[in-house]
Amino acid sequence: MLLANSESAFSEQYDVLIPFGSYDPRLNTPTDVWYEPPEIFVSVGDTITWFNEDKETHNITSGEGTGRFGWADLSESYGDPTGFFSSELFATGESWSFTFNERGAFRYYCTVHPWMEGIVYVDQLVPDYPHDAKGNKQQFPILQVTPDQSVEINFSWEPKVIRTYKKVNFIYRFYDVNDLPFKKIQYDIIIIQNGKEVFRDENAVSGFGGDYRQWVFEEPGPAIIKFRNIQSAGSEISQGLSDIVVGSSGVTLTENSAGRIGEFTVMVYFNPIKESTSVKIVQPKETAQLYYEIPAFAIIIPIICIILAVYLVKRKSTYKSYEKKSTAV
Repeated sequence: MLLANSESAFSEQYDVLIPFGSYDPRLNTPTDVWYEPPEIFVSVGDTITWFNEDKETHNITSGEGTGRFGWADLSESYGDPTGFFSSELFATGESWSFTFNERGAFRYYCTVHPWMEGIVYVDQLVPDYPHDAKGNKQQFPILQVTPDQSVEINFSWEPKVIRTYKKVNFIYRFYDVNDLPFKKIQYDIIIIQNGKEVFRDENAVSGFGGDYRQWVFEEPGPAIIKFRNIQSAGSEISQGLSDIVVGSSGVTLTENSAGRIGEFTVMVYFNPIKESTSVKIVQPKETAQLYYEIPAFAIIIPIICIILAVYLVKRKSTYKSYEKKSTAV
């Protein structure tokens, strides 16, 4: 066989197995994945060969399948092919190969069994470090100051690489210009992915220790986490009491919050394994105002008790001294 060019000389061959049990979408199927491996990283010019070790025939079609739990309602869709590549049906013991000559991330599935999904990354490695939607590496916590220069937002997320159907925790805290944490902040948080709003929580309240939100993305692609209407929360009395908390900000924000915004971007990657039909999302519960003042009251009450005790001791001592002076000789 003659090589057409020097690039072909460096191309490689990769194998992907279709294991026994892929035909069955139920959770007790003999296999944990539909393809082994379910995601693969190759270079332009490389060839992948799929080997069918299952008991039923399959094909390989570029596009998006239904997922493990989307197959139950096949009346609407058997998947969404892109037309980039598509094989004929091949039976047990047979194989099919395709050479990738374009860069990109290529999802694929079986049109007969549309819950079977995999992905091929061609010259596109998924970074193993936190990064924004443009791929820029980020150091946690990410610091961002609002346009009006009054609030600094510290932002991070866990896990550091976000995938579909995997719960992510967005963790954040609000600081003043002196780098002291605000005792209590009210704000709106909005998540937008692929141009669509997927989450909104208005008038949320962050305490002294910061706040978090959990989310599960169902689609890959860039996402924006927006903070809006950042302002002081709680009554003037509660704010005054919590000033006693050492190391917290004493800055009071103005009512005009138009210039008090923040935006962070992340990238969500396709996860070929959907682990369950639903992932439990636990958001912080709305807490009574008193919760945030507990540290202040915990300090104030003992101080008042000490002052009262000292006062009573002094008064008793003065009273005894007066009795001695008034006694007849």
